[in-house]
Amino acid sequence: MSAIHNERIKLTASAIDRASTASLAVGVFGPVASTIYTDESTKHANLVMISLSAFIWLSVAVGLHLLARSRLKGIIA
Repeated sequence: MSAIHNERIKLTASAIDRASTASLAVGVFGPVASTIYTDESTKHANLVMISLSAFIWLSVAVGLHLLARSRLKGIIA
């Protein structure tokens, strides 16, 4: 394969990894920050739902990151 092929693989892997970072920011960090700065009366009711959602989004982010890493194995030295 050529250098062009390697660059395409790196571009695809970095796009997937950016998607994993966005999933982490939107699905985990955003709701956690929202919970920290919300009213105390509604915090406990939403905590279970936010924890479940954060776990799911964290799993998506990890999965996308691992997919990006596996994509990089196709690079030819």
